Amino acid sequence: MKKAAGARIPTFTTYEAKLVKGSVDFIGLNHYITVSVKDRPSSIEKHSRDFGADMAAEVSLEALTADQYPVIPSGLYELLEYLKEAYGNLPIYIQESGQKTLRNGTLNDTPRIEYMHAYIGSVLDAVRNGSNTRGYFAWCFLDGLELLGGYVLSYGLYYVDLDDNELRRYPKLSAYWYANFLKGKEV
Repeated sequence: MKKAAGARIPTFTTYEAKLVKGSVDFIGLNHYITVSVKDRPSSIEKHSRDFGADMAAEVSLEALTADQYPVIPSGLYELLEYLKEAYGNLPIYIQESGQKTLRNGTLNDTPRIEYMHAYIGSVLDAVRNGSNTRGYFAWCFLDGLELLGGYVLSYGLYYVDLDDNELRRYPKLSAYWYANFLKGKEV
């Protein structure tokens, strides 16, 4: 990457490098999907330079659809294992993770439950294997305006009725599932 991007990559002074080295308290992750990456050195040979060409990699998403992410929890497990080995098992917090669905008013969001169940399971497997993962936070508590999907997509455990002047909120099936999971009840 340094060779491909050259001067476009900022450099640290010796003093800045000293300040940064060892200053990490924890690793925070936002994880939604697993992406496969394959070496593609031929992209460096192109004359037009951009982020994609500088990576010298081919990025592929498995079965990505407009309404749901594919559920591939092994990707999160492998990432947690990699971070454990590469960075000395620092504390890890998964700050965002969740399944998107189309915003259609249904409270029966079983794909979100299946997603959370699978990904929380992969976190538990990684913890049992020594990962210092300390938190998993579901995205998101309420349906809201999403950066890439506006009001078309839904990530919330609670449905927000945008047609209601009071913006009433209704728990989805996933809200009950997650609450029971957090309380240690059978899910």
